[in-house]
Amino acid sequence: MKIIEAVNEEVLAKAVARARERGVVLPTFAQQRDPSRIPESIVARLREVGLWDLDPVNLFRITWKNEPVSHGGGFGEGTWLEFPSELTGVAARIVGIQGKWFPTGAHKVGAAYGCLVPRLVSGNFDPTSQKAVWPSTGNYCRGGAYDCALLGCPAVAILPEGMSRERFEWLQEIGTDEIIATPGTESNVKEIYDKCWELRQERGDGIVIFNQFEEFGNAIWHYYQTGGVVQEIFTNHYQGQNLRLAGWISATGSAGTIAAGDYLRTQHPHMRVVAAEALQCPTLYQFGFGAHRIEGIGDKHVPWIHNVRNTDMVVAVDDEQTMQLMRLFNEPAGREHLLQRGVPEAAVTQLDRAGISCIGNLVAAIKTAKYYDLDERDVLFLPLTDSMELYASRMEEMQAAEGAYSADRATAHFERYLIGTSTDHLRELTYADRKALHNFKYFTWVEQQGKTSDELNQLWDEAFWAELFAPEQVAEWDRMIDAFNAATGLLK
Repeated sequence: MKIIEAVNEEVLAKAVARARERGVVLPTFAQQRDPSRIPESIVARLREVGLWDLDPVNLFRITWKNEPVSHGGGFGEGTWLEFPSELTGVAARIVGIQGKWFPTGAHKVGAAYGCLVPRLVSGNFDPTSQKAVWPSTGNYCRGGAYDCALLGCPAVAILPEGMSRERFEWLQEIGTDEIIATPGTESNVKEIYDKCWELRQERGDGIVIFNQFEEFGNAIWHYYQTGGVVQEIFTNHYQGQNLRLAGWISATGSAGTIAAGDYLRTQHPHMRVVAAEALQCPTLYQFGFGAHRIEGIGDKHVPWIHNVRNTDMVVAVDDEQTMQLMRLFNEPAGREHLLQRGVPEAAVTQLDRAGISCIGNLVAAIKTAKYYDLDERDVLFLPLTDSMELYASRMEEMQAAEGAYSADRATAHFERYLIGTSTDHLRELTYADRKALHNFKYFTWVEQQGKTSDELNQLWDEAFWAELFAPEQVAEWDRMIDAFNAATGLLK
């Protein structure tokens, strides 16, 4: 499955001129995975730039390996948080890799890069005449809008009107060309798709839609970058202790992040890949529908890019559990109770590194550990997509609706939502279950979104995914990026 089939030299020349004009140098995928490859001239410039600044040099901070500082940071191994057993109630070691230290505060800025840049460096996107459209339930359209702001590309952000206030305010602050709020909240993905079709009919070739739910660049970026950093952390800090990588747990969302599990499976064939979703909208769990409050995990359909054949289990997480743990982890009374229960202070002070969907991933990991009887030899990894920095308004809403958070509430929530977490609402997938979920894609993608039955059938073929994730594809993109940078002359 080759993403870039041809190069448009005329459009490419325009993109090169725009990059030269704006001083844009593009990082390769290899540099994002291994920042030691980044030229020293770029590293020196980064010492003077803030993590979220609208400076093109911050394209080189689209990596899991940023130093965890807000200004002038360099690179390291990445940043992760191990949730201690005093908190989780299980012996298995649960580790979250932190997305807070990406520009925008969420790793989706990388997924957006993986979709946009191969088109840009091949002349399949014209930044001088086309707008990049980013349909999303939140962080992906923020990431796409940020990438566009650095690259000098006009951006259109589409997200449900019920998403957190911080998302809309930030998009306005960075000068996003258009911000379109569609009806509904987290579960209303179809309404986003409907708006995309409307824009196609109105604007034709004036837009390019980067739909994260069908853009394989999203999955490819996570396969190499997210899967790669997890493997390195495990190898360097856990494997030598005679531990085993037992699983990758990720909310499906657009199904980009869960593709890290496809990479990790090549290194650890017996590990489990576990998909998490909201119990209130149990699409994978029960072919169900509904609305929920776990922002960042799209619903009511199976994303086109989700390799369900490689998914072992689905965990449906109650959004009430997630929202109350948000308060337990962040309110003073909650943190005080955690300290009293023996949770190390070093861990308690970092719990704000986990945003709402990250807490959902943690719950799913605890359920996974209990279901599979995992012990102290097992390590489960999960993505901490973003942090509480993006959800202050949700905390305010909970406080207004439920009042002050007390010690009694903290006690109840610790017992019920951590120690009392059970193995309910799990679906371990048989071959037939996986085939059924694959077939379920038909109703969204073939009936509504213009795919064909033949294309759908290709997705069930393991050879399709092997070809998609083949290293030759990313190597070709990197050659195009190097040629693009050489054409601008900015690295001379």
